[in-house]
Amino acid sequence: MALLSAAAHADLYRTVRLIRRFEERAVELVRAGDIVGGIHPCTGQEAVAAGVCAALRADDMITSTHRGHGHVLAKGADPKRVLAELAGRTTGLNRGRGGSMHAADFRLGILGANAIVGANAPITAGAAWAAKRAGDGRVAVSFFGDGAVNQGVLLESLNLAALWRLPVLFVCENNGYATTLTVADAVAGTITGRGEAFGIPSTTVDGMDPVAVLDAARTAVDRARAGGGPSLIECVTYRFDVHHTWEHRARVRYRPDDEIVKGRSRDPLEIQGSRLSDVDRERVDAEVESLVDDAVAFALSSPHPDPEDALDHLYATGLRGRPGDGR
Repeated sequence: MALLSAAAHADLYRTVRLIRRFEERAVELVRAGDIVGGIHPCTGQEAVAAGVCAALRADDMITSTHRGHGHVLAKGADPKRVLAELAGRTTGLNRGRGGSMHAADFRLGILGANAIVGANAPITAGAAWAAKRAGDGRVAVSFFGDGAVNQGVLLESLNLAALWRLPVLFVCENNGYATTLTVADAVAGTITGRGEAFGIPSTTVDGMDPVAVLDAARTAVDRARAGGGPSLIECVTYRFDVHHTWEHRARVRYRPDDEIVKGRSRDPLEIQGSRLSDVDRERVDAEVESLVDDAVAFALSSPHPDPEDALDHLYATGLRGRPGDGR
């Protein structure tokens, strides 16, 4: 495991803490009715986003999933604008029109979350192909879950990435479940075997440890940037909360209690927090709490969209839709 400076450890912890508190507060806003439709919390999986994005340059690109708040925050998105987006406010990243599952900020290389399982992989491959053509040294990262590894579009993207030696990193967040379906019941062979079948270097890492993820991501990113082509990293992690906040009301039970206890026993927040002094950890905690408080206040004080503007932004040309276009 790489030796990091105290500042680097603190930065990793800050990202993990920010994602954790952001998600916890977002769940509170769902319960209060300020975020309509619910969210897919990534609580417990923060180490993956923090570790991977710490290995990236500011101009590198990522695509994300329906459980993507952590990735977006780790890549540098403003928590105020992310939370405003979740709350459907005009000050959100995408003017409140993308919501929880479609947040994007092209200026930061965040090409968008995607509600369709596995559908972001070809977008990432395309972005990596463009970066290779431009020769600008940028790398693209595709985050996806274990539920995506059997999707044909992901396998097609792995094939093209290997064939064209694209500067792309495929990151599988294996939390053991595709909604309620276990990996054992859904995946023949192995997740890393998917990449290896195309000649892509593939590895499994401890997805609960931000430093372990960072180590693997740095190796893969450096390889991609040097022209070595794609890599696949399987991050074995655990989702502490529900698949979707709807489950808080439905009380769906599909995970054994002992499994949940075991899964929660290794908390990324505590693993990374143990690498800081008590003073530094308290300082970061206070900074993050203030940041998230400001984000909540900003989101809730921001205006809702005007219904008169509902047909705006339907077309890239700026053409305004006509009543009935969305039927």
